[in-house]
Amino acid sequence: MATGDRARVEPTGLAARDALSEALAGMLRRPGRAVLTALGTVLGVGSFVAVLGLTATISSQIDGRFNVLTATEVTIEDVAPQVNEFAGSGFPADAEERLRDVAGIRNAGTLWTVRLDPSTTIGVLPAGGATTTGTPTGTTTGTTVVAASPGAVAALVPTLREGRLYDEFAERSRQRVVLIGGGVAERLGITTLTTRPALYIGEEPFTVAGVIADVERKPENLLSVLVPRATARELWGPPEPGGATMLLDTELGAARQAAELAPLALRPDHPEYLKAVPPPDPRLLRSGVTSDLSALFLLLAGICLVIGAVGIANTTLVAVLERTSEIGLRRALGARGRHIAAQFLTESATLGTLGGLVGTSLGELTVVAVSLARDWTPVIHPATVAAAPLTGLLTGLSAGLYPAWRAARIEPAEALRR
Repeated sequence: MATGDRARVEPTGLAARDALSEALAGMLRRPGRAVLTALGTVLGVGSFVAVLGLTATISSQIDGRFNVLTATEVTIEDVAPQVNEFAGSGFPADAEERLRDVAGIRNAGTLWTVRLDPSTTIGVLPAGGATTTGTPTGTTTGTTVVAASPGAVAALVPTLREGRLYDEFAERSRQRVVLIGGGVAERLGITTLTTRPALYIGEEPFTVAGVIADVERKPENLLSVLVPRATARELWGPPEPGGATMLLDTELGAARQAAELAPLALRPDHPEYLKAVPPPDPRLLRSGVTSDLSALFLLLAGICLVIGAVGIANTTLVAVLERTSEIGLRRALGARGRHIAAQFLTESATLGTLGGLVGTSLGELTVVAVSLARDWTPVIHPATVAAAPLTGLLTGLSAGLYPAWRAARIEPAEALRR
């Protein structure tokens, strides 16, 4: 037969539709294994979506809370001793009155930690309930006593559990009244003020005016006893040099302006004696918190994806070993090595894509559920939803590279002998 008369042998090929059909047939052959194999990718992609969605949601909540609270707080420190050792206190006696004319300031007041002897005890006696020894019951040591003006107490934004806050009258008349935090009340066994308990700081008796359940600023004061500033000065003397600070509660958006004007209003002769600490830039704070949360949670999502990729690779490799005779038969019928590799790559990529789609749905549901439980507004960027299935696809492709390479190198004759 002449060469030109010989029948031409067409090269074999594998259409994309056929490759996908074979991949689905391979997965449906063992559906339980396919589900467990894709589970790692589901968890990884779901974690990826949930992490990014929750990070965006939490960031918006942090931004809102920052704006309404932290952005309205200014602290003024007394740095006079550092500037001039003979300057004395940097705060004038009428500090609060001088700030009342500064626009944007709602509440302002000075506070400092009272210097007490380390052995000073704090105890309580109910009215008319003195013990036979005349000593207070429920005594405690180590509790901080803080001198705070009424303006400083208001700037803490306290929530009362019982009683009332002391006012300007108590300050001017140097009354022996105190405010105690809920932690101190529990230590001293004060459960109600109806018995009119008297609190003793050392030998000095005080009336408990109120119990503070919570404060929005300076939460350490919940473990302190708050005394009117003038009363503390009369009993224990002025603060040590540089020991007093001033707390300002401002209107939203006025904090930085108040921080610039307050030292001049308080000490026009020596504004350098006072250091105003304005709130940080909310954009920088949110950016820092967001990046920290993203780095942490994305690491966890990456670990889940790696576990999912290892699971897909392991299962695909086992499938290659189990289907060696099938691979040999396909090769004998004309399939080339690249066709076999494409078949197993398609199978692993399909597993990864399906896992990515299911994981995306679970991640979105997680973000919505957490937001509903916390009364937040869920925030999920469209790019996150679009990238998640692609991440599953890439995970499946990466996991199937080695098993597909192994399958492509199987020789037909050797495979058929098995």
